[in-house]
Amino acid sequence: MDHNTPLLVIVDAANVVGSVPDGWWRDRRGAARRLRDRLAADGLPGHSGPVDIVLVVEGAARGVEPVPGVRVESAPGSGDDHIVGLVARAADRPRLVVTADRELRRRVTELGAEVTGPRTVRG
Repeated sequence: MDHNTPLLVIVDAANVVGSVPDGWWRDRRGAARRLRDRLAADGLPGHSGPVDIVLVVEGAARGVEPVPGVRVESAPGSGDDHIVGLVARAADRPRLVVTADRELRRRVTELGAEVTGPRTVRG
């Protein structure tokens, strides 16, 4: 594997946003935007190499715009299924999925991705 290939970081927005009870349920799109902006500012804390960050949003958070440094994908259905598809399509590069969802963790590790919890990007 080419060491210059950026790490693909796929963030499960619903799971990460939902990991802190800060009122996110009143404005899911706003909460996803705040997460996007934090990712754009901080990248992946503790990782020194290049990263490609994809924020996967679903449901009421659909429609969040991308910003430089963070691609945003609105899942047409299940966010988990969309994330699994992204992981599968990027089999030729290193992938890291940010989620605490047990079933999603199992599905993406079976495809060779690494997994980390929401605290990695929540600061």
